[in-house]
Amino acid sequence: MTRFIILAIIYVVFTVYGYQAIKTVFKASWTHYLFFAVAFLVAANIIYQFSTPGEGRVISGGRAYAIGFMLSFMAFNLVITPLLIGEDIIRSFIALYDRFFITKESLYLPSRRKFISQVALGLAAIPFSGLLYGMYKGRYNYKVLKYTLHFEDLPEAFDGYKLTHISDIHSGSFDNKEKINYAVDLVNQQQGDAILFTGDLVNNKASEMYDWKDTFAKLSAKDGVFSVLGNHDYGDYVDWETEQEKKANLDELITIQKEMGFDLLLNENRYIQKNGQRLALVGVENWGKGGFKKAGDLDKASASIQSDDFKILMSHDPSHWDEKVISHKDHYHLTLSGHTHGMQFGIEIPGWIKWSPVKWRYKHWAGIYQDKGQYINVNRGFGYLAYPGRLGIWPEITVIELKKGKQIA
Repeated sequence: MTRFIILAIIYVVFTVYGYQAIKTVFKASWTHYLFFAVAFLVAANIIYQFSTPGEGRVISGGRAYAIGFMLSFMAFNLVITPLLIGEDIIRSFIALYDRFFITKESLYLPSRRKFISQVALGLAAIPFSGLLYGMYKGRYNYKVLKYTLHFEDLPEAFDGYKLTHISDIHSGSFDNKEKINYAVDLVNQQQGDAILFTGDLVNNKASEMYDWKDTFAKLSAKDGVFSVLGNHDYGDYVDWETEQEKKANLDELITIQKEMGFDLLLNENRYIQKNGQRLALVGVENWGKGGFKKAGDLDKASASIQSDDFKILMSHDPSHWDEKVISHKDHYHLTLSGHTHGMQFGIEIPGWIKWSPVKWRYKHWAGIYQDKGQYINVNRGFGYLAYPGRLGIWPEITVIELKKGKQIA
């Protein structure tokens, strides 16, 4: 209750300052009524959405949109508030100076300057419109990112082998069949030799895949479609009445993956054979630091493979690579992960800047990294969660080509 009161006070203060800027720049009364109508609807919608029962603790559906609109409106007012507070401080000093050193009469607070409010509104429009764009277009702004990685010990038969990597589908967030069909077709168009999915098929429950099973069953690659589980796939964010219900949900999700043609690796491995040579594909269950499930067992998953095999590891959470993989006695040439979503928000200009607030939690949060002669690719995610959009960090389909030999500078 205390947290709600604090948030409500912050919302009211920000809204008041937003109104001050609107009132200073726009004199027509209908603009003032419109601003307060938006403020009321945004607040009422989020109260309604979170006062009704949900499928689980993970935010999706109507709740996600309520969060999205609240974030957009608050971002607008967040930019305005410090600028106008700063102006208020200056106005107060001017009023006090005039009172005690010039007029020596009653205290008079100067009017707000229209220019300051115009600047505040102009700056506020940037995050406001950006977050709305992220909800309207950004979440389906799929990007194909291509990398070429060189390995001296890659079996010669796999020189030029292409992996298509996707992660974090989060089907419970989807509401546009046409866009998802387009994205699935885009994955197939990459003509990868294998498609590797690194977990989080759903948000809360296996039932979220009912409407999307046929769509993702279209994923196809010559050597197969392989998958692992992510932290959301276990049903840990649902208050189940019994453990049997929770187990039945996971069993159903496993069955759905099989029906879609996914080869799900549960601390297991597979060999991909080509011209008498092979590479080992290792898949662990979720392992993540910071309170996330640690069901992944790298030793069990690798038990039947040889130490000199070329190894590709699928592990949902990149913290597993940091904590366990790069220091393991065996050499895992390439690890594929997801989980971070790049926080669905950031700034990326290839060759110039790659930034997202998620970097403060995850050392490896998007793209290719190398350490101790081993690589990891952290996919930015296929879907979205909580905030129903993406801004600057777009949904990703990764294509990795394996090449034999040293990289030529």
